[in-house]
Amino acid sequence: MAAKFEKLGEGAYQLDVQGYVCPHPQIYTKKALEKLQSGETLQLVFDNPSSGESISAMCQTEGNDIVEQVQDAGKTMRWTIRKH
Repeated sequence: MAAKFEKLGEGAYQLDVQGYVCPHPQIYTKKALEKLQSGETLQLVFDNPSSGESISAMCQTEGNDIVEQVQDAGKTMRWTIRKH
């Protein structure tokens, strides 16, 4: 099992960290955001609810915006984060 980071289109990326537990989703999200340029977006796909709290706090601290939060029918969450 490996975190999957891929480019979706111009200035848009996706990081899939389903199956990981804290603190791994936050660590992978931080590393992925470091690769992005200002204004680019990261669609984060994860399924560990407690990771949402730490990722949200990290984004707030670093000034990145969570522009969309969607929860699928199951427990999978899809957040779109715009790098500051």
